[in-house]
Amino acid sequence: MAGQGNAAPVIIKRKKVVKGGGHHGGAWKVAYADFVTAMMAFFMLMWLLNATTEKQRKGIADYFNPTIPVNRVSGGGNGAFGGDSTFTEETLAQNGVGATAAMPTEVNQASGETGNTAEDAKAATAEKKGLADIEQALTAKGGESMVMERMLRHVVTRITDEGLVIEIFDLEDTPLFAAETAEPTEMTKEIAALLADVLGLASNDVAINGHVRSYPVTLRNNPSWGLSIKRAEVLRQLIEEEGLPTARIARVTGHANRKPATADPTALRNNRIEVVLLRKYR
Repeated sequence: MAGQGNAAPVIIKRKKVVKGGGHHGGAWKVAYADFVTAMMAFFMLMWLLNATTEKQRKGIADYFNPTIPVNRVSGGGNGAFGGDSTFTEETLAQNGVGATAAMPTEVNQASGETGNTAEDAKAATAEKKGLADIEQALTAKGGESMVMERMLRHVVTRITDEGLVIEIFDLEDTPLFAAETAEPTEMTKEIAALLADVLGLASNDVAINGHVRSYPVTLRNNPSWGLSIKRAEVLRQLIEEEGLPTARIARVTGHANRKPATADPTALRNNRIEVVLLRKYR
């Protein structure tokens, strides 16, 4: 026993064994949370686009616009102002804004959303029917004689937002004016008499638009503008001579070759004049 007193002390070492490769952190959780948030925002956006009106969407967009603290057009709501702000009068002139110094009660814009009363709506409906009746009366004249039938070969009609458009145009065998001039042919004079008769069925104002075809070669002095205006002016004079009151002519305009009626701007069909029976209620 005494001999063992000089023995070396026993040292016990405990090693910590880490299994599974250690801790990887939580970065993937942050990325996954961002992905879920983005998807939620995306589906919310899709729902808003489907569940809201155009005015409400504009209000939402204006709310998140950091450059305008108070939007001048829309608030996005549906209360007393219907989503419009108090500045609407300056930006949306056709919306009802109530009576103000700039828009007193007798002005249409102070009357409602479009400024139209029930009587105005009825009048607009009646006017639309009247334009259709005039269009039918014009086309029906083709059955009266061969002369009328020959004249109406130059005429097409259509009803647009502006009014009843009566378009007369050149044909290969019978042009409306002498070549490259504003000198009317006998056919043009006969058509002017017909137009004066038909336009006399209404009291609406009349607009006359002149058009000519493009020239195949670029000219130093392009006559398109002057020629289109002169031809429109000549037709105005002819119609007035046939009895249309001068006061009903609202405007006479030349459009040169800027609005071709065919794919080929040099085609003869582009030599035309539009006589528009303007709407009173639009």
